Amino acid sequence: MLGSTHGTFTTDLRARVVACGESPRTTVHGVTAAPGDQDVSGRPLHAAVPDLDRFFRPESVAVVGASDAEGRPNTGITRQLLAWAERVGARLVPVHPTRTRVFGIDCVPSVGALTEPVDLAVLLVADPLPVIEELAETKVKFAVAFASGFAETGAAGAAAQERLAAAVRRSGLRLLGPNTNLNAFERFREDLEGPAVALITQSGHQGRPVFTLQELGVRLSHWAPTGNEADLETSDFISYFAGRPEVGAIACYVEGLKDGRSFLLAADRAARQGVPVVAVKVGRTETGARTAASHTGKLTGADQVVDAAMRQFGVIRVDGLDQLQDTATLLARARRPQADGVVVYSISGGTGAHFADLATEAGLRLPTLPQAKQDELHTWIPEYLSVANPVDNGGHPVGDWRGRKIIDAILADPSVGVLICPITGPFPPMSDKLAQDLVDAAEATDKLVCVVWGSPVGTEDAYRTTLLGSSRVATFRTFANCIGAVKAYLDHHRFTTAYRSPFDEAPRIPSPSFRKAQALMRPGRRLSEHAAKQLLRAYGIRVPREQLVTSAAAAVRAAGLVGYPVVMKASGAQLAHKTELGLVKVGLTSASQVRDAYRELTDIARFESIDLDGILVCQMVGRGVEMVVGVTRDDLFGPTVTVGLGGVLVEVLNDTAVRVPPFGESEARSMLGELRGRALLDGVRGAPPADVDALVEVVLRVQRMALELDGDLAELDINPLMVLPRGQGAVALDALAVCR
Repeated sequence: MLGSTHGTFTTDLRARVVACGESPRTTVHGVTAAPGDQDVSGRPLHAAVPDLDRFFRPESVAVVGASDAEGRPNTGITRQLLAWAERVGARLVPVHPTRTRVFGIDCVPSVGALTEPVDLAVLLVADPLPVIEELAETKVKFAVAFASGFAETGAAGAAAQERLAAAVRRSGLRLLGPNTNLNAFERFREDLEGPAVALITQSGHQGRPVFTLQELGVRLSHWAPTGNEADLETSDFISYFAGRPEVGAIACYVEGLKDGRSFLLAADRAARQGVPVVAVKVGRTETGARTAASHTGKLTGADQVVDAAMRQFGVIRVDGLDQLQDTATLLARARRPQADGVVVYSISGGTGAHFADLATEAGLRLPTLPQAKQDELHTWIPEYLSVANPVDNGGHPVGDWRGRKIIDAILADPSVGVLICPITGPFPPMSDKLAQDLVDAAEATDKLVCVVWGSPVGTEDAYRTTLLGSSRVATFRTFANCIGAVKAYLDHHRFTTAYRSPFDEAPRIPSPSFRKAQALMRPGRRLSEHAAKQLLRAYGIRVPREQLVTSAAAAVRAAGLVGYPVVMKASGAQLAHKTELGLVKVGLTSASQVRDAYRELTDIARFESIDLDGILVCQMVGRGVEMVVGVTRDDLFGPTVTVGLGGVLVEVLNDTAVRVPPFGESEARSMLGELRGRALLDGVRGAPPADVDALVEVVLRVQRMALELDGDLAELDINPLMVLPRGQGAVALDALAVCR
């Protein structure tokens, strides 16, 4: 059922796209796009990738407001920009209305007086708007505005920022900021090799710990401090970094997203390229969201939606800056896993058992080593010690030639993809040799070797020199960070191996259902249950047999046609919760009951001053699992689709999962897997398994509706959706729809 119906949409879509032919491509801000690269709601399907090469490596830089007067803030900034320009091989041009020279370099009085093309203009002025308007005439590619006092300060600042953004759009240049800083112009170590971490932050200070990783031998390639994002935003830099050959992972500190769709398109590009994106996203709590807004002036978005959207597109969300450092570093440097099995190897049985408990609870797979492998390990490890996994060597073998033999034997097992060795405290006779053996073994294998160095001191030579001196061993300071990073590493590669971009399958043109549905919409109004069910019918979602009647006699005739027993319900645009008002009658089995119910329902409606479009006489549907499927609009991401336990449980348990369209069947099934009450669909206490395929079909049809009616539908609530036993389908017993 699922494959055939969803496949009909896709096949029909492809046929129509081919019939339409290709559309001419256009270029905006140096980004190529095609008008046809849009979904059915007119939103883009591919990330806009700005060419930022000349931003990070300009040939010429104009510093507007340059100064060399001692004690002036602009003087220190100008000095830093001079040093940076020299490092990247750029020519610096000071711009100042009254000075002829700055730091011995000839000035020009204004940007209008620039006689040669400039790649980057750095604006050291309190109000960048007039300068942006001047720059529009100069063909400058990029500008940076440090000034604050914009959207982070409230409504007046937000209005000023919008004026600035409008000027940037008119100018054709790209702007970093306002409310940004000098982090893009830091000194990066050039002596480090291997894949690099690219850093994006909306708060410069929060990026400092990741930048400092260079002192531990981790290569960083770029730092983009996006500030208020009046123009260039986090998504632009993710899209750009995902295509850079030197970037192994992208680390982000995000306070608020400027545009949810752009973020998903950027994450999609990174997923297609196999480049991991690791992000701290603040705003999980009301306090965090409020603070983030005051800092950067952006929407934080409903956190459940943000969380789901990140998972949906493979963005790895972490909570702390220490996790951001460790996870991004591991993902940047580690090779693709050869297996997902994790072996814990320690010099203490207690350490191994403790770590194994935490790793298993986190979802890592710790396979039992084959008996032949255990026998081999017992060649060097006493028989009374367990080597099944975790492997306990008892301590002494690590101090001699046996230590390396054990490590190599574990790594040689085909079920092992990751070896983790927790060293809880330094004991030089053992830990020094163990650290060196682990480093040597890591150099000789493509498998991941991780060490947790538990000493709080961190000055030991085995840690500072041996472990941190290796680019092949991933070294951590805590169990939790190691486990989280390893899980992210395995999950990322599992995700990208199977990844198919949902944007590739997104509908480009409306389905036949769209025209029928659009005729039912009433702008700015709530639909009655009867009208909402007609909307569902238009998209092929099953509803009970029912008739809308306006007299008791018609109700009796309808009951005969529908078939006893019947349900009778008041239907009107004002009605959201009928049961609480006594406007639902269930299990009616005779004409007299139907007549009495009609009179009672209409009397209640008159007493409550409720306008009705009639009374629904509905088929009674057999018992199943009550679910809810709905559509809501998120401020950042637009339409979202929710599925969860329905009926009275929906408000009591709040057991729901959410996704941002477009998505496919696997994602719809993944939503069900997130529900705490998922077991109800499998059948409990003798109940038969529910028709999960039919439920997934409804979710997919609802997301199609959400995409096609994006401009018309504000909210949809199917509750309950009765999911019948396997093979019998799913029926929408009630529905609420609100038009935009």
